[in-house]
This record gives sequence, structure tokens and C-alpha cells, in this order.
Amino acid sequence: MNKTAASNGESPRPALQPLRDGPRKGVATGLVLATLGAIAFSGKAIIVKLAYRYGVDAVTLIMLRMLFALPLFALMAWWAGRGKPALTGRDWIGVAGLGFSGYYLASFLDFAGLAYISASFERLILYLNPTLVLFFGWLLYRRHPTRPQLLGMVVSYAGVLLVFGHELWTGGGGKGGGAAAWGAFLVFLSAVSYAGYLVYSGEFVKRLGSLRLVGLATTVACVLCILQFALTRPISVAMAVAPEVIWLSVLNATLCTAVPVLMVMMAIERIGPAMAAQTGMIGPLSTILMGVVILGEPFTPWIAAGTVLVIAGIFVFTRKGR
Repeated sequence: MNKTAASNGESPRPALQPLRDGPRKGVATGLVLATLGAIAFSGKAIIVKLAYRYGVDAVTLIMLRMLFALPLFALMAWWAGRGKPALTGRDWIGVAGLGFSGYYLASFLDFAGLAYISASFERLILYLNPTLVLFFGWLLYRRHPTRPQLLGMVVSYAGVLLVFGHELWTGGGGKGGGAAAWGAFLVFLSAVSYAGYLVYSGEFVKRLGSLRLVGLATTVACVLCILQFALTRPISVAMAVAPEVIWLSVLNATLCTAVPVLMVMMAIERIGPAMAAQTGMIGPLSTILMGVVILGEPFTPWIAAGTVLVIAGIFVFTRKGR
């Protein structure tokens, strides 16, 4: 005990307070970062829907996003790789495959699907990603799901099917039920592609580190998106896009792509992946809110019920125990 403090009638406990506040401050910072990262990620769909109002197509739009994001991710890969061993040929093949699946194909399918369905519905489909990772784990490694996971899957998919059925019944917001089905299918394939990335990335994360892998894989994806545009579109298409599309793409590349990646990584370092994933549940809610306020999308009881089911299902899915 601090004798001076005790003799003055003072408690020694304040001297210990900074030690207690340190972890608490780290957790609070991690929660804030995870929350802001989830909201920023969810804003991507809103920006894409806004850009589509100016007549741009998915190939051009994703090229612009990746063009502006390329320097940021290349810098991220360089920064995370300083002083680290050079990549082997096997590493480069793995990074190329992960970049193709997790960021190029998943992003392109998502952008294409958003042309047919609402941002709210898109976010609900993508939020099924943990269940797809579980399915791949069972298919490839025979990892059997627990009872909470099975229950969570049933509840979550019931929520998505509820919204999907309503989209078909109402004609997909004026675009027709067939268009809504096609858009939902594309976004679901996007979720499948990204789930494949998550399943196969574990080995490379251990060797390269998460930040370096993300930087390298997204750099590969950026190059592929630019190459896709160069092979399928004349340069005049990019020159003819509205100025608003350019600014929206810059915003998408920075605030809704590179910045949330860093935020989530920093959050995981402070609070771990499980708590960061739980905090990410705010993503669908923020997408729905921004969709209503910014895009004027209708907020129906069907959307509300489907969202509750999906979030509740994923919450149960991520709980431990049998």
C-alpha cells in the first residue's frame, strides 16, 4: 500500500485506475471502429444504386471504384510487407486465386445484382455469408454444424426467403419478378464467392498476415476489374460517364472500401473477430436506414420482418455451444 496516501486518508485505488481503464478503452475503441466499419461497408450498396441513376453499367462502375482504390490497396500491401520475406511462387498463385474469388468476382456479381434488387435486400443476402462458410467447412473438411448453427441458418434463410417472396409478388419494385430473382441470384453467388475466399484464406493469413493479404488480394482484384473493362468496353465509355459517377466512385473506393477494411482490422486487433462480427450486425440496419432516407426505398413490414429474422438467425448462429 502507498504509505503516503494512507497517512493522508486517501485511497490508493486511483493509482491503479489507469491499469483498469487501458483494456476498457481498447474495447471501447474496438467497438467504435467495428461499428463505423460496418456502417461504411454498408454504404457501398447505397453509392452503387445512386450511380446507376446516371446510366452507368456494372463493368464501368466497378472499374472506376477499383481504379481509385488501387493506389490505396497497393500502399497497404507495401506497408504491411515491409521487412517481411518475399512471396514464393505458391504464395502468388494463392493470392491471385483469393483476389479473383474474394474481391473481383464477388464484387462484380454484387454490383451486377444491385441493378435489379434493392440495397436492403442485397445486404440481407450478403449477411448470410457465415452460413455459407459453415457449409464449405462441412463440404470440404467434414466440420459438423452445432445445433445453434443449424437453428440460426433456418431462421436466417427464412428471413431472406420472406423478403424474396415479397419481391417476387410485388414485381421487384417495378422491374418484374424475374429481374428480382436474377438480381438475388447474382448477389447470392457473390456471397458464395466471398465465402470461398474466407475458407481458403486461413492458411495465407497465417503466413502473410491479414493486412498484407488483403492489400495484395485487393490489388489483384483491382487489376482484374480494370482489365475486364479494357477488354469489353471502349475507352470512350469511361470518358462519357457523368461527373457525379466519378465522385461517387471516389467515395466508394475510399470511404466504403479502403477505410472500413482498416477499421475492421484494427477492431479485430482490439476486441477479436467474434465480437467484431457481432458488432457487424448493425450493417443491415444501416443499409435499410440509408436506403429509405437516401434512395427513397420503401420500408415495408416484410423488410422489417425479414431483417429481424436474418439478424436473429445470425446472432444464434454465432453463439457458442450445442
